[in-house]
Amino acid sequence: MPDILDRITINPNQCGGRPCIRGMRIRVIDVLELLAAGQTPAEILVEFPYLQAEDITACLRYAARRLDHPTLAA
Repeated sequence: MPDILDRITINPNQCGGRPCIRGMRIRVIDVLELLAAGQTPAEILVEFPYLQAEDITACLRYAARRLDHPTLAA
C-alpha cells in the first residue's frame, strides 16, 4: 500500500511550489484552513467533489509530520 503522503505533490511551477493534492491546484493549506474553520471532511468532499477522503487524511498527516521536529533550547 503506497504511503498516503504520496497524494501530496510539490511542483515549483504550480501554486508557487506549495504542497498540493495529487497535482491539482488545491493546496494542503486550503484543506487545513477549511477544517480549522469548522467544516467537516464530508462537507469539504461535497464542496470539492474531485477530492477523496484519503486526500484530507493526507493533508492532516502532512501537517503533523511538518510540525513534528525537535526544538533545541539554547
